[in-house]
Amino acid sequence: MSFTKKQNLLFILLLVAMVFLFLVNISLGSVAIPLKEVINGLFSQEMSKESWEIILWNFRFPKAITAILVGTGLSISGLLMQTLFRNPLAGPYVLGLSSGASLGVAFIILGTGFLPTFISSIFLSNYGLVVASSLGSFLVLMAVLLVSQKLKDTMAILIVGLMFGSFTSAIVSVLSYFSSAEKLQKFTFWSMGSISNLSWNEILLLSVFVLVGIGISFMVIKPLNALLLGEKYAQSIGINYKKTRFLIIIATSILAGSITAFAGPIAFIGLAVPHMAKLLFQTSNHLVLFWSTLLLGAIVMLCCDTIAQVPENDITLPINAITSVIGAPVVIWLLVKKKRF
Repeated sequence: MSFTKKQNLLFILLLVAMVFLFLVNISLGSVAIPLKEVINGLFSQEMSKESWEIILWNFRFPKAITAILVGTGLSISGLLMQTLFRNPLAGPYVLGLSSGASLGVAFIILGTGFLPTFISSIFLSNYGLVVASSLGSFLVLMAVLLVSQKLKDTMAILIVGLMFGSFTSAIVSVLSYFSSAEKLQKFTFWSMGSISNLSWNEILLLSVFVLVGIGISFMVIKPLNALLLGEKYAQSIGINYKKTRFLIIIATSILAGSITAFAGPIAFIGLAVPHMAKLLFQTSNHLVLFWSTLLLGAIVMLCCDTIAQVPENDITLPINAITSVIGAPVVIWLLVKKKRF
């Protein structure tokens, strides 16, 4: 299926906006780097100051790449969940994956007081937190998949995911109650989300997970269009509903689970961006929504990160605070309008 001229124009504008915001994101920060110097640095030309090169390649460029990966991954997983559950307020974390990741990290940060010092120091490393978060998400995923095989009603899976989230949150609350103020602070910082501390190896690993998740998502575009008219309609035209549901859950789990493991729980992006795409393109065709959601997810995340850096200042705001400021009005608008997409 080909896109209309209007859609092609919008895609071009979004792509240009993403590239421009990518450059602006790298340029702005506590130390401002002229756009011309940023472009020179990215194309392997010498920059006027050596310090700018260090800032560009060691801090700004990895962070901007991470913002694109996080924005695209969460936005696509949010689109999948909203279509699967036919609920405009569903997001990438409705299956309880974020809560599972939080539980894994809580066990490491809040529960290491019961372990010897040399063991706890290993677990508290960046990779230790990533592994713990991944294991927490994986265990919740396995539980959800096991239950989904027993349930025919898709909405029941949504309820099961919410219950798993409540259960894991209760355990985190108990661990928090018995933890010291220092450990609580560390866990709170993790829960605020961060895209600025990833090494190139971690970014490469995250890229693989995000590309795999997006690839699986692309495979179910046609069934997603059928699901808009209901489960029975999808089955009547030959869609294997159980297989499609399984692939959607797997894709969402890979995207949301890996992003939470590396960047923490990032709020509202997966919930708000799919609706922005639907409002901008005025369509329910998932081939259009897939690409528009990808681009808008990257754009919104780059905007949020640029604002969080507080240009010309040493202060860096929590990324979750900025994403919530942008995402919350969209959700409120949906509730007020009660418009179904």
